[in-house]
Amino acid sequence: MFEQNFKNIDDVLRKDAGCTSELDYTEQTSWLLFLKFLDALERDKATEAALDGKKYSHILDKPYHWESWAAPRVGGGKDGKIDHNTALTGDDLIAFVNGKLFPYLHGFKAKATGPNTIEYKIGEIFGEIKNRIQSGYNLREIIDHIDELRFASQTEKHELSHLYEAKIKNMGNAGRNGGEYYTPRPLIRAIVAVTAPRLGETICDPAVGSAGFLCEAFDYLRAQNPQRTTAQDRALQERTFYGKEKKSLAYVIAIMNMILHGIEAPNIIHTNTLAENLADVQEKDRFHIIVANPPFGGKERKEVQQNFPIRTGETAFLFLQHFIKILKAGGRAGIVIKNTFLSNTDNASVSLRQKLLKECNLHTVLDCPGGTFIGAGVKTVVLFFEKGSKTRKVWFYQLDPGRNMGKTNPLNDADLAEFITLQKTKADSPKSWSVDVAAIDPTTFDLSVKNPNGGEEIAHRSPAAILDEIASLDQEAAEVLTGIRALL
Repeated sequence: MFEQNFKNIDDVLRKDAGCTSELDYTEQTSWLLFLKFLDALERDKATEAALDGKKYSHILDKPYHWESWAAPRVGGGKDGKIDHNTALTGDDLIAFVNGKLFPYLHGFKAKATGPNTIEYKIGEIFGEIKNRIQSGYNLREIIDHIDELRFASQTEKHELSHLYEAKIKNMGNAGRNGGEYYTPRPLIRAIVAVTAPRLGETICDPAVGSAGFLCEAFDYLRAQNPQRTTAQDRALQERTFYGKEKKSLAYVIAIMNMILHGIEAPNIIHTNTLAENLADVQEKDRFHIIVANPPFGGKERKEVQQNFPIRTGETAFLFLQHFIKILKAGGRAGIVIKNTFLSNTDNASVSLRQKLLKECNLHTVLDCPGGTFIGAGVKTVVLFFEKGSKTRKVWFYQLDPGRNMGKTNPLNDADLAEFITLQKTKADSPKSWSVDVAAIDPTTFDLSVKNPNGGEEIAHRSPAAILDEIASLDQEAAEVLTGIRALL
C-alpha cells in the first residue's frame, strides 16, 4: 500500500545535495514520519476527548500543526488535497523548518515533566538531528509523499513498520556505522523465544540501537497473549520496555521504530549506558530480562572504565558487566558477543568468564557462523544466562545453515528452528552438546566451542609444511616451462 511512497521519498533524497547515504535517507525520513505520526496521534486524542465531552489541549501550538505548515488543505478542512497555493515551498519552506520549526520542537525537552513523556521525546529528537535536505522543492515533494501515509489502522501501522525495518536494514548494509544498529531479525526472534518474556516482566536493552530487540519482544508478548486486558495493554505501553542509546541517529531510529510497532511514548533514553557507575545501581534499576547486541570493537575512556570492577577498554565486556549488574535475581539474558570472548587469555576476559560462571547460570551458548552479521567480518556467539545461581553445565549449539551466508542469502527463521526446539530440553545432536563446568580449566575458564559430534577433525598443517609445498610446486612449474621452451 505504502511501498511506492517510500521508494519515491528515497528517489527525491538521492537527488538532494545534502543527503549522500542510506544513513541520511533514514534520518530524514524519520523526523518527517515522526511529525506525521504526531499529527495522527493528536487527531485521535482530540476525537477521544470530544466523545467524552472534554476539550483536548494540543501538544503543539497551531502554527506548528502538520496541516498548518506541511499540508494545508483545500478549503481549510482537516482532510482533502494539499492546497499548494498556500503550502510553503522552496526557500520559504527551508527557512521555516530550520529557523522556526526545529528550534521550537527542541524547546520541548526543557519543559517536559519527565524523560518518558512524548514531549521529552519531541525535544530530544529535534535537538539531536537536523534537516539535511537543502532544496525546499525537494522537501516539499517529500512532504507530499509523507502526507499520503496513514496511521489509522493496525494494518497500516503494520505495513509502515515493515517498510521502516527495510530502511534500517538497508542502512545497516550501507556501512559499518549503520551496521552497528542492525541485528538480523531472525536471530533476535530466536533470542526472544529462548528468554521467553511474560506479561508483567520488564525488558531492557541498554545498547538499544534501532530497538529491534524491544520491537520483537513486543510482538512476541502480543502473540503469546492475544486476550489481554486494558490494564495489561497499558502496562505493555508504559512499563514493560526500556532502552538506552548513546548515538543520536540510532536514538531517533529506535523511537520511530517502536512508535511504528505500536508503542506511543517509548521508554528510550539518550545516554551513554557505560557512564553509569555500577555501584549506584539499586533494586529499582533492575530488570527481569536483558536482550542486547552491544557494540563490539569499540573502546571506552579510562574514566568510564573506572565504573566497572573488571576494567577493560573493550566496550562489549563493559556492557556484559553492566547487564549482569542490572538483572534482577532470577532474571534472564540473551546477549550477542564476539566468539573470541570464549577463549581470550587476557586478564579481563578470564575474569569476566569467571564472574559469569560464578554469578550466573550460563545454560546456553549459540555459536553463529560467519556471515550472520552482514559486512561485520567477525564471528559471534549468543550467551543465554540466568542470574543468581552458579553454572554447572553449559549446552552448546553450533548453528550451521548448510550454505554460505551473505547479503543475498541472509539468516532466516528456518535456520534457527532446530536450535529453538532442542534448546528447550538441551538435547544432544550432531550440532549440540553439553559441557560440565567441572571439566573447564579453572585457571582460564576457557569456554571455546568444540563440537565433539562434528565429524573428523581437520588436521591443520604447519606454516613450514605449507611453504615447502609452495616451493615444490614452484619447482615443478619451472621444470614444465623449461620443457616447453626446449620444444620452441
